[in-house]
Amino acid sequence: MPNSNLGLDFLARTLRTIGIVLLIFLPFGVYYFGTYTALAVFSGGVWGIVNLIFLSAVVRSAIRPEGIDTARLVVALLVKFPLLYLAGYALLKVPQFSPLNLLIGFSICLAVLALKALGRALLGLDKGPNKSDNLGEAVR
Repeated sequence: MPNSNLGLDFLARTLRTIGIVLLIFLPFGVYYFGTYTALAVFSGGVWGIVNLIFLSAVVRSAIRPEGIDTARLVVALLVKFPLLYLAGYALLKVPQFSPLNLLIGFSICLAVLALKALGRALLGLDKGPNKSDNLGEAVR
């Protein structure tokens, strides 16, 4: 069952995978790295998940076949930029959280997203029966 695009289904699966990775990391991180280090990485990862959710809401509101949904776009922008980034700044100001550990947590979303896209590309999951790697074959 090939999926023809990296659309909303891909994003939902990626967010679920990020959540699972964070939940698996948390107990092992507490044991091996300490409570505050594990909580910093976990908090940064949760912030990254919420950021990705609101980023997709902004894009879905702005790029639609029917036109821009102004009300949703304004709400998403007001939540994403001032509130979400204020929360990220507040995380950086927690004295027990190292900025490096928060950065690792923030970056987990990007790493999982890139690895999932790379995996789909390497396994050829987005190729249907009529699709081809070679542009010349597609034109013929």
